[in-house]
Amino acid sequence: MQREQISVFDMFKIGIGPSSSHTLGPWRAAQQFVHSLEQQGVLPIVQQVKILLYGSLAKTGHGHGTDIAILLGLSGDDPVTFEVDQVTPKIEHIKSSHQLILGGILPVSFYAEEDLMFLFNESLSYHPNAVTFQAFLNTGKAISETYYSIGGGFVVKEGDSGQSKAEVDLPFPIDTASDLLHWCIKTGLRISEVVAENELAWRSEQETRTGALNIFRALKECIYRGCHTTGQLPGGLNVARRAAKLNAKLIGNNQYSNYDEWVAAIRNTGDSFKNTLDWVSCFALAVNEENASFGRVVTAPTNGAAGVIPAVLQYYIAFCDGNTEQKIINFLFTASEIGSIFKKGATISAAMGGCQAEIGVSSAMAAAALTECMGGTQRQVLMAAEIAMEHHLGLTCDPIGGLVQVPCIERNTMGAIKAITASQLALQSNPEKAKVSLDAVVKTMWQTALDMNSKYKETSDGGLAINIPISLPEC
Repeated sequence: MQREQISVFDMFKIGIGPSSSHTLGPWRAAQQFVHSLEQQGVLPIVQQVKILLYGSLAKTGHGHGTDIAILLGLSGDDPVTFEVDQVTPKIEHIKSSHQLILGGILPVSFYAEEDLMFLFNESLSYHPNAVTFQAFLNTGKAISETYYSIGGGFVVKEGDSGQSKAEVDLPFPIDTASDLLHWCIKTGLRISEVVAENELAWRSEQETRTGALNIFRALKECIYRGCHTTGQLPGGLNVARRAAKLNAKLIGNNQYSNYDEWVAAIRNTGDSFKNTLDWVSCFALAVNEENASFGRVVTAPTNGAAGVIPAVLQYYIAFCDGNTEQKIINFLFTASEIGSIFKKGATISAAMGGCQAEIGVSSAMAAAALTECMGGTQRQVLMAAEIAMEHHLGLTCDPIGGLVQVPCIERNTMGAIKAITASQLALQSNPEKAKVSLDAVVKTMWQTALDMNSKYKETSDGGLAINIPISLPEC
């Protein structure tokens, strides 16, 4: 039996918002379906395609851009490179022309109202986020494949094992926090160093380093863009962007030509408690406002929770002398390992576990990363992750109108602040006296997810989504 092997670049993916499970995952699934048609040699004889959305993908699909992502994926576009300002024009052209260029090469007739179906009352047993693609051939035959978007942009095709890449020989195989601690004790390595050694099984040290810095570049560009963009978020809730106004209030109306000048100016505003809180909130708001606007973000480990890790990393850079490439890489490596432990032992899908699986996991990842970078021991790092998740247990996912806006955006500010608090607590504590282990909280989180009513799992059927008199038709 294959063990699940998760790389840094599985946990951190560059893509387009607003949702990793409802946008990025379906986008990747659509790409995989087109690739499958190519492999079977039938792409040139496809006459029509139909898409069936089930469960959570159907109920909140419009608000999360699931239909948009699938059409772009079927068109041969990639979320890492596709220009975000071309999303709306391309989708409008597909719908108005009633034509889809399958795989970017084959024109097929496409009527969105008939060929893309939201099956609100149907669910598949394997996972709430399910999509079936059907291709009808000129021979009279049809090909049907079902994919599940299981959180964080991870996709499983029905009938597959879920192992996304070939198994490699990792020097330090890790499934649990206990496994991780075992290797740290045996080798004396820090958590980020253990991760670095494992990454060598997939690629060279330089390739990993370059990839990590590419992730950071996307993170900082997203924060900077979000802190300098005003207006309202799309989707119909008329939510006003707040990050740019908060940034201007904190830093003044001075104009800075690049990210580095801006960070230096932030540092000069001081490190008082109130000022730091405001800035951390500003960073998180910025990322998730970009995410809600179909901007380019980093899935960390999901899109709905994409602001927590960047906000804490930016806090580390601006207020804790963390502005060096190696420190930033160490931060990302440590965070990714904690995220992978939660994915293996529980879930990072809100459709499976509620928002504890997104904001809770991202907060634990950020808390652990900050603790290592601030000089914490391996046990303190794991303690910080445990504290952060312990105080997110039971957090529901109840997006108003099926949009990743309310309460999702503000929840990222809370997750970031909790991460910093958890790190501080761990750094000032003796982990030998801790009553709750990280493995225990992972297990508890999964049990809580199983017990949670489905209406609190990204369906917009409960919680704030039904108690605020603003909604979208599909919810």
